[in-house]
Amino acid sequence: MQQGDTCCWICDSCEPYEYMKDQYTCEDCGPGRWPFEDKLSCYDLEVQYMRWTSPLAIGPIVIAVVGILLTLLVIALFLRHDDTPIVKASGRELSYMLLAGILICYLNTFLLLTKPSPAACALQRVGIGLGFSFIYGALFTKTNRISRIFYSASRSAKRPSCISPKSQIVIATLLICVQLFGTVAWLIVEPPGVRFYYPDRSEVILKCRIKDSSFLVSLVYNMVLIVVCTVYAVKARKVPENFNETKFIAFTMYTTCIIWLAFVPIYFGTGNSFEVQITTLCVAISLSASVALICLYAPKVYIIVFHPEKNVRKLTMNSAAYRRALSSSAAPSINHALAMSDIVKLQVTSAGGGSQGTTTTVVPEDGGNHSPRPHNTAVL
Repeated sequence: MQQGDTCCWICDSCEPYEYMKDQYTCEDCGPGRWPFEDKLSCYDLEVQYMRWTSPLAIGPIVIAVVGILLTLLVIALFLRHDDTPIVKASGRELSYMLLAGILICYLNTFLLLTKPSPAACALQRVGIGLGFSFIYGALFTKTNRISRIFYSASRSAKRPSCISPKSQIVIATLLICVQLFGTVAWLIVEPPGVRFYYPDRSEVILKCRIKDSSFLVSLVYNMVLIVVCTVYAVKARKVPENFNETKFIAFTMYTTCIIWLAFVPIYFGTGNSFEVQITTLCVAISLSASVALICLYAPKVYIIVFHPEKNVRKLTMNSAAYRRALSSSAAPSINHALAMSDIVKLQVTSAGGGSQGTTTTVVPEDGGNHSPRPHNTAVL
């Protein structure tokens, strides 16, 4: 039997992130630290970041490597056949600029998978915006030129300004510089760096010192270019079939819009998993580049490699769409539009001297001097 005052002790477990400072006190290990099994001291948690050996990184790497190889192959084919009609007619300068943008987009995958550091974070900001501005700046210049040529013909007899190859390069370069200057200003206002992110007390993640919302804002300019290119693609949908890649550009822009409309909610919806978020961003960038590469260059590569006999100065296009376009009431406007450029020569002749049997022949040119031509020949 126990006499006198009695006393009892109640033991209370320390929190999972606490250690025993003494037999009476539990103390927090602090951010990025975790107690040993014996709860007597703490150790530093392993810092997590996207590693190239991660299963979620393998897919984006494979896509990027394949895309880089295909892009380099297209560049090599274009350089080798630089003086052929199909390369000239596609606008060589803008084509190479567009291919450079596609290559930069694929290379961004490796920047995004690199361990975060101030230099890597700065290159990510520059590379992503710059790659897209190369692609969509060049596409905007192309679609704007086509639209102005065909839709100014019915309003004015004056040749549209800034449609020469040099002018196109200047316009595209200015569009790229807008993105570049904006990125430089962003780097000055918000210097690149790294930070430790703690989704919970047992995990520490190394990330670039940038908010997800800030990153999306940096792409607003390119999104504007995408929207404007899509609008021009819609306006140019009635341009004669197969002319100046209009249908391929249109399909590229439609698909790009779908990709980015799907990407934005996925990117912000996966913020709780940094690996999934980075993978989503890499795949979205590579898909945008792949769409441009396949839609715009696959038809040209196919002709260059498998049908070189079609890569000649005279390509006959006597489809029903052309005949309807040239025989309709809008034919004078179209023919006048064709007379305002210097890329392809359109010859319209009548078979047997009658009003039927119209044949349309397109001859790619490179914007240089033209030989004398008949009075019924227009130059585009």
